Amino acid sequence: MVRYRAACHGVRIADDIEISAEGNVRLGRLAAYIRDRRIPLEMCPTSNVQTGAAPSIALHPLRVLRQLSFRVTVNTDNRLMSQVTLSSEFHRLAAEFGYGWPDVEWLTINAMKSAFAASTSACISSTP
Repeated sequence: MVRYRAACHGVRIADDIEISAEGNVRLGRLAAYIRDRRIPLEMCPTSNVQTGAAPSIALHPLRVLRQLSFRVTVNTDNRLMSQVTLSSEFHRLAAEFGYGWPDVEWLTINAMKSAFAASTSACISSTP
């Protein structure tokens, strides 16, 4: 049995989540599995916007996933192609979502917890 370390480019998990106009949330089977097993979702906001996986930073699902207690992390994907650093990704999130140091700390701790997975782990990707 393979234990998944992370869902690389996990932005598409948002497609398995329904939020009603009243704010009621329904997780699909995959979203519930990912959240309940604390499988990290590696988010690369700028790259996700550049590739069309998210319409904008303001509409990126990272905020909602965090509110729903998914283990999300912030990453840079391809720093040279996207022209970003981890600091610039956090800056964009702070500007768009009003994130402060407690939010950056929470996301960073998630990344640290996720970095020490067993070496037999694998990464699943939601992008082709």
